[in-house]
Parts: sequence; structure tokens; C-alpha cells
Amino acid sequence: LPAGTTVSAGDLEQRRVRFADAGDADRYLPGDATLPSSATLSRPVGAGELLPRAALGTGSASQLVEVPLSVSPDDLPATVRRGATGDVWVAPDRAAGSSGPARTKLVLDDAVVLAVPTRGDSLAPQSTQQVIVGVDETRADDLADALGQLADGRVVLTRRARS
Repeated sequence: LPAGTTVSAGDLEQRRVRFADAGDADRYLPGDATLPSSATLSRPVGAGELLPRAALGTGSASQLVEVPLSVSPDDLPATVRRGATGDVWVAPDRAAGSSGPARTKLVLDDAVVLAVPTRGDSLAPQSTQQVIVGVDETRADDLADALGQLADGRVVLTRRARS
């Protein structure tokens, strides 16, 4: 099926597959998942291919704007993988000497993780790593404010666990 195709349950065939760990399994749509009526493919999916969560979008007219984030490894859950959905927060940088109560702000909600480095990508210790998230283009006007807030503190990415 090509990118942009609306996907329905009739397009899919259920298969039993065993994954080495839950993190790998979380990247793919489970067989008992209910597809939203507006589920579309964001990339082509071949016959017999497992359906990655990252290949599903909603609505064919909407595109994602890629946003690069510099995130400390301590502020990025180890379970965040490509295709995960989460929120981007900014926590005050305590090293900057801010006084008063710490106010953490939600700057991007429901962002899709498009790329995240693996722990083995570098042998050197890193203070930050780049994570690319996608924000629906209909919310692109909010990006100027969000990007300004990202510069004001420590970026924290949270992952929404699927049940």
C-alpha cells in the first residue's frame, strides 16, 4: 500500500510473531488494535510487512513538521523509540540561578518521535542527544512560541505508554 492510503481492518492480516523484548513489540501495531477510521499510511507498506506504528497517521492532508530537540539522556525515557508519542516539557534550568518555585511548562503535546539515537551510536559520553519529533502541520503556528520556551530551560521528553 502506498503512502497516503487510508487503512482499514480489511487491509490487514493478523500473524503471530515473537519479539525479543517488549520495546521491539511496541514499535508495531498489535493484532487486536482498533484502527481509527481516518488511519492513513505515512510511508509505503509492503505485502507481508508488519505494520509499524510510525507508518500510521490520521488524515491524508496533514503532514508533520520536524522539530529537533537537544535532550539530556537523563531527561529521555529509555523506552522512547521511533514512532512513540509523547509530550515535550521545559523544566527551569536551576544552574541559571532562578529564584522562586520551579515551573515546568508543556510546550509540545502529542508529538511523534521520528528519530532517536540509540545508546550505541557513540562511544563518547554525551551531555545531550538530538531527538527529532514531528508536530502536525496544523499546529505549526504554535512552534515559534514553543521553540522560544525550549531555549529557557532543560528539555524533558515524556513517552505516552500504550495499553
